[in-house]
Amino acid sequence: FSCNLSDPLCCLLGLLYQEYRDKSTRQEIETRRLQDSQTDPEESSPSEETPSEAEPTSTTESKAPPQISLLRNSNSRFNLWQDLPEIQSSGVLSILQPDEIKLQEAMFELFTSEASYYKSLKLLVSHFMENERLKKILHPSEAHILFSNVLDVMAVSERFLLDLEQRVEENIVISDVCDIVYQHAVNHFSVYITYVSNQTYQERAYKQLLQDKPAFREVISQLELDPKCKGLSFSSFLILPFQRITRLKLLVQVEFCTSFSPEGQWRQIFLLSSFQVVKACNEGVRKMSRTEQMISIQKKLEFKIKSVPIISHSRWLLKQGELQQMNGPKTSRTLRTKKLFREIYLFLFNDLLVICRQIPGDKYQVFDSAPRGLLRVEELEDQGQSLANVFILRLLENADDREASYMLKASSQSEMKRWMISLAPNRRTKFVSFTSRLVDCPQIQCVHPYVAQQPDELSLELADVLNILDKTDDGWIFGERLHDQERGWFPSSMGEEILNPKIRAQNLKECFRVHKSDDSQRRKLGSRNRQ
Repeated sequence: FSCNLSDPLCCLLGLLYQEYRDKSTRQEIETRRLQDSQTDPEESSPSEETPSEAEPTSTTESKAPPQISLLRNSNSRFNLWQDLPEIQSSGVLSILQPDEIKLQEAMFELFTSEASYYKSLKLLVSHFMENERLKKILHPSEAHILFSNVLDVMAVSERFLLDLEQRVEENIVISDVCDIVYQHAVNHFSVYITYVSNQTYQERAYKQLLQDKPAFREVISQLELDPKCKGLSFSSFLILPFQRITRLKLLVQVEFCTSFSPEGQWRQIFLLSSFQVVKACNEGVRKMSRTEQMISIQKKLEFKIKSVPIISHSRWLLKQGELQQMNGPKTSRTLRTKKLFREIYLFLFNDLLVICRQIPGDKYQVFDSAPRGLLRVEELEDQGQSLANVFILRLLENADDREASYMLKASSQSEMKRWMISLAPNRRTKFVSFTSRLVDCPQIQCVHPYVAQQPDELSLELADVLNILDKTDDGWIFGERLHDQERGWFPSSMGEEILNPKIRAQNLKECFRVHKSDDSQRRKLGSRNRQ
């Protein structure tokens, strides 16, 4: 690639995208912490502007303020738009409204983060993919799985960045970038679907290569130690396109779509519709992963009862694991010399529960099953240590077409709650979801990233904000992420609770607006398609 921006862009931030994301999200976390600590209602309220004070915006534009020369500034690293010397000296900050400054920051972040992202992609290609030693070790098919269509992704980023740079340098106050985002998302971002859909195979191939080829492992380790990588791992470069396309959608969704004018609403609809590519990426990864998982489970099951077909395009695993089933009647608390519980193993799918016992050879013998919609759970009142974390599972109609009950014991309080919520999703949680439209709900912001270890867990990114739906005494939270309504469990140590009710209300208000606009987008696009 012969992008004439490459040298200035290296000076732009001096940051790889992984570092940029970390600094940006840390800044977002600190801003929320500051807001959360402000208890004075008047402190965060913007002062009212008189019409005469608010009008000079057009005057500023007519004077054609100086251009932003950010790309020529070799000392620039990580800046806010309002911190740039050109902005500080122009006086424009005293003219623009707070919401207008916020929009400028969002557009500026889009530009600077794309520059950082492009720099990281170039390093992935030049330092890893094009390394001669690595080329000799990898078979072409292995290299294809590992790097996929990253060259296409980098070319798209380069074109996108060039257009953004041209727009940013036109005027000190950035006019708009939504038209650029829309054109690139519709016409070019489809390359991300190919890359992200390959992610499952990419991860597997990388692990296999590390295990089977010592020479590959050695070269990768040496390349990672190069100062260019700044201590970042090879895998952190491979995942860049997935992180970037997700962040782009979030920027557009939360930051750009702030106008309630008819023009602003249509701009919002077109922008969000252009990011159907993100949905396609997520669905591609999810579908492949689920299909492989279902095939693997099917091979492990042996049916003692009438066989149930497990593999289905509309079925996926929600949770699996071992529980203790109580033997004998509930009142058998005096059987100290006998084993009160025996192990059973549950596979819970989105529409089916399969109850098994583990048998030799990593196999499971199925002895009962029931549709998920016909499951009911009930927490057993505390009856001493031997019956702690015990709940009752009722199958309204099991494999024998009759009602059945199981008294089950979990290893901890959190594990019991996780099973109960998964088995009966409509069961009332400790706190209500934001979808109930209540004014307030406990909230938490993520301050440490978390990778889900189980199907019922939720992976978290720094600065994610979630509603707390339930929590346990042993350190787990069941939460609902505001920006995409995804639910799952995660350790409470990953976040900090948001204590200020004004900030919680502001987060909910923003969330309602975004999801309302998503619904409006779907309805209007559906109407246009029918016409």
